[in-house]
Parts: sequence; C-alpha cells; structure tokens
Amino acid sequence: MPFDDTIAAIATAPGVGGIGIIRVSGPLSEAIARLLFRSPKGAFPLKSHQLYHGRIISPSTEAILDEALITLMREPRSYTGEDLLEIQGHGSPLILEAVLTEVIRAGARLAAPGEFTRRAFLNNRIDLTQAEALMGLMTARTSRSLDIAHAQLQGALSCRIEAFRQSLIAILATLEAAIDFSEDDGGHTPPNGAAAQIRDVSDGIRELLSTCKEGALIRKGASAVIIGRPNVGKSSLLNRLLGENRAIVTAIPGTTRDFIEESIDIHGIAVRLTDTAGLRNPDNIIEKEGIERVWGKLSTADVIIAVFDGSMPLAGEDRDILEKTKSHNIVPVINKSDLDHLLNDRALQAWLPDAEPLWISAKTGFGIPALKENIYRRLTGEQAEQAAEIVITQIRHKTALEKTIGHLQQAQASLADAMSFEFIAFDLREALDSLGEIVGVTTSEDVLDRIFSTFCIGK
Repeated sequence: MPFDDTIAAIATAPGVGGIGIIRVSGPLSEAIARLLFRSPKGAFPLKSHQLYHGRIISPSTEAILDEALITLMREPRSYTGEDLLEIQGHGSPLILEAVLTEVIRAGARLAAPGEFTRRAFLNNRIDLTQAEALMGLMTARTSRSLDIAHAQLQGALSCRIEAFRQSLIAILATLEAAIDFSEDDGGHTPPNGAAAQIRDVSDGIRELLSTCKEGALIRKGASAVIIGRPNVGKSSLLNRLLGENRAIVTAIPGTTRDFIEESIDIHGIAVRLTDTAGLRNPDNIIEKEGIERVWGKLSTADVIIAVFDGSMPLAGEDRDILEKTKSHNIVPVINKSDLDHLLNDRALQAWLPDAEPLWISAKTGFGIPALKENIYRRLTGEQAEQAAEIVITQIRHKTALEKTIGHLQQAQASLADAMSFEFIAFDLREALDSLGEIVGVTTSEDVLDRIFSTFCIGK
C-alpha cells in the first residue's frame, strides 16, 4: 500500500542522550538524504542498509548542524515497508530539532503518534497483534510482561489465531460444497466431523481465554495495601519486601502518616505495595486524616496484607481491623516470629476461617517467600496454573474471542437442530470476522486510530 507523502520524527526519547535518531519514511527519503548529508569522500552511492559517516548541513546556508551516521533502507526491506532513512547524531535536543526542521523543509511532514508502525501494518510488515506487542515491549514493567510481548512480536498469538481461522475456513469450504450438492440430490446431512471440528476450535479458544485474568494482572499490575495497628511492623515489612529501607521505622507510634508506595515483581505481576498509617484512635488531626485515608484506600485494593504482632495478644484495634476487612481479599500476617509467641492462629481464624495466617519476621526475613507466594495466589486464584507462553493481555482480543465463541455456539446449535447449511455457514463467517479483528484482517479504521494513537511519535 504505497503512501504519497513522507513522514519524519525524532525516534529517541526526549531529553539529553549520547545518541539521537531521526527517522524518515516515504518516497522522499533518499532525496532528503542527498540534500542534507555531506560525505567527506564527496559523491557517494547510498547503497541500501549501509551506514555512511559525514555531516548534516542546512541546504540554505551550508551551515553544519551535526556530525552523523545515516542509513537508507529501501522498500520493501525496511520497518515501514517503504524507503526509510535514519539519521543518527548527537543526542542534544537542540541539534535534533534543528535537523528535523531541515528534514521538514525538504518535503517531509511531522509524523503522527504511531504512524511509522501503522505504515508497517498497512504494508503487511507486521499484523495488528505484533504492532500491539511493540507497545508492550516499551511499557513492560516485569520480565514476565516482557517475555509475553516478545512472544507476541515473534508471532505466537498470530499463529494461534491463524490456526483457528484456517480450521474454520476448511469447515466453511466443506459446508459450502455441501450446499451446492444438496441442491442436486436434496441431501441435508452435515459434512462428516463438522460438529467435532467446530467443538475443537471452540475448546482451543476457551483455553486461550482462560489466560485473560493473568493477562489483565500483567497489563495493569495489582495493588496490595499493608494495614495494621501501630508498631506491628508494617513499614519494616514494606522495607523487607522491597529489599531496601524505603520507609522510616521507629518505635514511636504514628511514624507513618501518609501513604508510601513502591512496586515489586511477584511472578511477573507488578504489585504496588502501599504502607499505611497505623490504625488506632488518633492523637491529633494529622494522624486522624491519615487513618481516614487508609480506610478509603482499602476499597480499591486488590489484596490487603493485614499485619498483627505475634509477640502480643490480639488487641481491640486488631479486632476492629478484622471486622472491617473480613469480606475483602485478605492475607493475614503474624509478624515478629523471632520473639516469644503470645498470639496464636486460632485467634485470627475465628475471624477469618478460610484464611491461614502466615508467620513471618520482617526483621530476619523468615516467611517472606511464602508471603509473596500467598499474595500471588490471592491475586490469580487458588488454582493458579503454570504460566502460558501465549497470554491474552488486551481487552480488544478478549472481546473478539468471546464474540467468536458466541458465533460458534450458534453454529453448533444450528447443526444439532439440523438447520439449513446456509445458517451454519453464516455463523462461521461471523466467527471468522471476529477472529480477523484480532490480527487486523477485518479491523475498522476507528479501532486502528485508537490503537496507534497510544504510540509515541517516532514509533
């Protein structure tokens, strides 16, 4: 799909850096290179996919703007599938803006967000899932999310979706052939194995849909709020989980008065930990405000880590916390296991019969691995399965797969009711269209606009 215009943008992140890259894509790429670039060797052939060292100048004044490397990648062997020029210079914002200004004066226009990747998609260099994977690479917060984005970029999800599509196309072709022959012999017997084949595709899609919960957690992350009365070790626990002294720890009750938030990686999920003020009858208006904020924070938490002091009996503030949080997704933790035990599990289980308290020591690190595992289980479900390579992380994909299942269920019902093959074929075509939305075969312009608008300029 050729484009008439040429686009340009700074491809490196804003700010000062060792190297800055300007990317140019379109039919004027080579002409712009020859206009702005001067080689110390004089005339140069500008072969595709080769680096050339020289200077970038302003054509109107011959002033030197930067010493740079350039490379021209001719279509179709480029990221966008069209002639693409990259100018690699020094990472000064002033230099990059000056060079970009000359590129635009030479006939290019400033690229819209994600326009380079959109051209790569429209020129069939990548499909839509791979385009989304590029954004996943740039925004990954854990090694797990990075692995999923890499697999998707390599085509793991595309291949799975294409396998479903090819299976449905084969069933549809058999049905349409049966429709043609039924007009001659009056037969209405479904093709052999059609129902089983549709069922197999449905089962495969349901298996893929089962990864959506994990995908949502990987995409959005999760929040875990640490609560408890003063001096039970909440800030010490935060520091132990982070592996650094992030929160101030003292023996003075009420030291923590506002939220302290940091993130950790638990099995590939970015969990945002929040240390909170100790819950008790406040001594002053500042502490009172901090405690009120804690109760408000709990309503949005994915999991609550309720901390109790194992060296002391259950106090009134502890019982108040248990009463107010017993309907939440709670992980009860008994801290200070390194001291004499004056609190037992039964005291907590009377309030939380379905939750087994974890004994830990924020001071020594005892029980911390088990706590992380428990947080993960609370987030993903008690029957958390082994991580899959292909994980659905986009709501758009989930919606399309659910629509596909709906159409296949209708096709199965029509087969069971011995409906005319035309009805079954119609449902299969609808299912194919829904699958096509995922990879971009049948995606509307509005959806494309929404996807690529989330990219940065220059990507």
